[in-house]
Amino acid sequence: MQKIAVIGAGKWGSALAYAFSEKNEVVITSRTKRELNNFVTLGEALSCKYLVIAVPAQQVSQWLKDNFVFNGQKVLVVSKGIEAKTGKFLNEIYHEYVPESNIAFLSGPSFAAEVIQALPTALVVNSKNMELASEFAQMFPDFIKSYTSDDVIGAEIAGAYKNVIAIAAGICEGLKLGKNAAAALISRGLVEMARFGISYGAKEDSFIGLSGAGDLFLTASSTMSRNFRVGLGIAEGKTQEKILEELGEVAEGIGTAYALYEIATQNELYLPIAREVYEMLEGKSPLESLKDLLSK
Repeated sequence: MQKIAVIGAGKWGSALAYAFSEKNEVVITSRTKRELNNFVTLGEALSCKYLVIAVPAQQVSQWLKDNFVFNGQKVLVVSKGIEAKTGKFLNEIYHEYVPESNIAFLSGPSFAAEVIQALPTALVVNSKNMELASEFAQMFPDFIKSYTSDDVIGAEIAGAYKNVIAIAAGICEGLKLGKNAAAALISRGLVEMARFGISYGAKEDSFIGLSGAGDLFLTASSTMSRNFRVGLGIAEGKTQEKILEELGEVAEGIGTAYALYEIATQNELYLPIAREVYEMLEGKSPLESLKDLLSK
């Protein structure tokens, strides 16, 4: 049994705190005080040997700058996304604060609502330090099958990119374009995601496994997905601000879409679905985007 501190008490952080508590002593903290038996201050959480960090991707840089001091902690990052304002991957951001040997990244298909019900789930712990990956993998409860991988960049890109494809899938659903169109969109989204990842040195296997296809199929096919619901809102003609107000939660695909658009523009990369999602978030008509996608 290990003592683990979960940082971030949103749905995903809370679900993982529940999961890890089956085999470990778990405490949890967040920006605002929560009435939880295992709630502690941030200082107490950071003093733990094992940290599970669920801070949203767009907030990570500022949170690390304001709060984090490395004292040998072993870190598992469980958020997914690419920083919109810089185009940095999470491993690049954390690299300034945590040695590569002390950090791992979680990936795979996993709705918080099902994890907190102890329903069967499979996840991947990714790290350049395979001993650390195995260490974290062994901490998961029996209802979560955990795998390990050293393809950090592949897991990161898959976990971030699938949220953008999920927005597109939600738009497809909202426009009532049918299952044929949805299948085509998701499968081409997987190709686009993999092509992008491989250009950064990711392994192809990561995109046909749990981190890629598994997470994409889950997120792009259910209203349990926040990003899918963003797409539904766009299809209804709602503004980005209105969608987020109604959602009441972070949708990582929005920031990632902006990041991918900037990366594609600067590097002349062909990312047709990600580009159209960005354009729709900026106000382009979904039907016009559909027309443009079909012509490519």
